[in-house]
Amino acid sequence: MTQSDLVITPVSGKADLKAFIDLPWSIYANDPNWVPPLKAEVKALLTPGDNPFFDHAEAQYFLARRGGRVVGRISAHFDRLALAQPAEQGMGPGTGNFGLFEATDADVGAALIAAAEDWLRAKGMTRALGPISLSIWEEPGLLIQGHDHPPTVMMGHNSPAYQAMIEGAGYAPVKQLKTYELDITSSFPPLIQRIVASGQKNPRIRIRKVEKAKFDKEAAIILSILNDAWGKNWGFVPITDAEVVHTGKKLKPIVFEDLIMIAELDDEPVAFMMTLPDLNEALGPLNGSLFPFGWAKLLWWLRKPKVRTMRVPLMGVVQRLQSSRIASQLAFMMIEHIRLDAVAHYGATRGEIGWVLDDNQGMNAIAEAINSTVNKVYQIYEKPL
Repeated sequence: MTQSDLVITPVSGKADLKAFIDLPWSIYANDPNWVPPLKAEVKALLTPGDNPFFDHAEAQYFLARRGGRVVGRISAHFDRLALAQPAEQGMGPGTGNFGLFEATDADVGAALIAAAEDWLRAKGMTRALGPISLSIWEEPGLLIQGHDHPPTVMMGHNSPAYQAMIEGAGYAPVKQLKTYELDITSSFPPLIQRIVASGQKNPRIRIRKVEKAKFDKEAAIILSILNDAWGKNWGFVPITDAEVVHTGKKLKPIVFEDLIMIAELDDEPVAFMMTLPDLNEALGPLNGSLFPFGWAKLLWWLRKPKVRTMRVPLMGVVQRLQSSRIASQLAFMMIEHIRLDAVAHYGATRGEIGWVLDDNQGMNAIAEAINSTVNKVYQIYEKPL
């Protein structure tokens, strides 16, 4: 079969969308570390009206076929909120994205990337940044280290072959995102224990659990801290109120009060830490579907999950405190509170923190201080169009 048999077409209609969603099942059929997502969740992610990302973004999906068989996929998209960010922070005017990239070979990969670039150029973009699937808050970056173990909840996994495909298309690395893992059954080093103990004696500090009964109010507090804390980070795009509500509904089944902490200083919320039990441990055997019996298994698991791993996807301290000593003290206190509950109440033995930007000195220092080590590295690439 010749290269001319390769055809790239925009996704159009239900059959194409189903083919787009289904492709990873054939790509990763022999990869024991791939965790099948719920197909209904992927469909909601891709569908305007179901995902509030599209309130401020536009996307086009593409399929690659060879001899009528689907052999690859890619998304091209841009986010108007990202376009409004300062260019020195990573996004900015003219920056579009590609993501959801899968390809059976290098020829397919090159053709898909070219199609995404053509679409972005036609939309006035002058730079491509990716892979980002679809928002910076979802699955950013290409996994380049750590293919030998499964991803935790809401983290991406991809073929090691994709790095050469993307770099072969002229993309240069621009940023790395790291995840750290640690044994949470062991006490932290004596210095960290002293910092935590000192904070517990400080009457100005209060570390509290979220109240699930007031989850909407608590989510608004967390959003306010997050948008402030991450506001100057590379790649930052503000989270909208609609996205908070949407994410809250999605996460509520795996939100447990003793795994999410808010830190108050002089009665003002100034920091938070969100921890999630690794839902991927329950999702893997379901093979992407809640039917016929998957929903019952998942509901049973969610009643009182017992997991090996806890993931910390989000953590933040308001900017005005970030260069102060109290910022790391609050972080260590929240980590210790959650560590103890994760072990005692959920049987967890392992924690994963991330992603963490490679230049986030404060967070990298905190991760290293509690004896955690890098277990996965994701890379984001850029290319002028």
